[in-house]
Amino acid sequence: MATTVFFEEHIRDIGGKNGDVHFEVGRSSYLHGENLIYVSIDGRTLILDEKTGRELVSAFNRLGSYLDY
Repeated sequence: MATTVFFEEHIRDIGGKNGDVHFEVGRSSYLHGENLIYVSIDGRTLILDEKTGRELVSAFNRLGSYLDY
């Protein structure tokens, strides 16, 4: 799978109940050479279709704006 990683980190649950997870997000050209978003949590990877990828990006943009990030 041809990928470009944009974020990769072990993320700790600040609530202390769920330990930590390995989280990675980037672009993948694995399916038919299309540039699509992939999300990987603890080694379980999802490649999103374009519509879902756009919705996810929009949601993160709205969330970041709401939190004034």
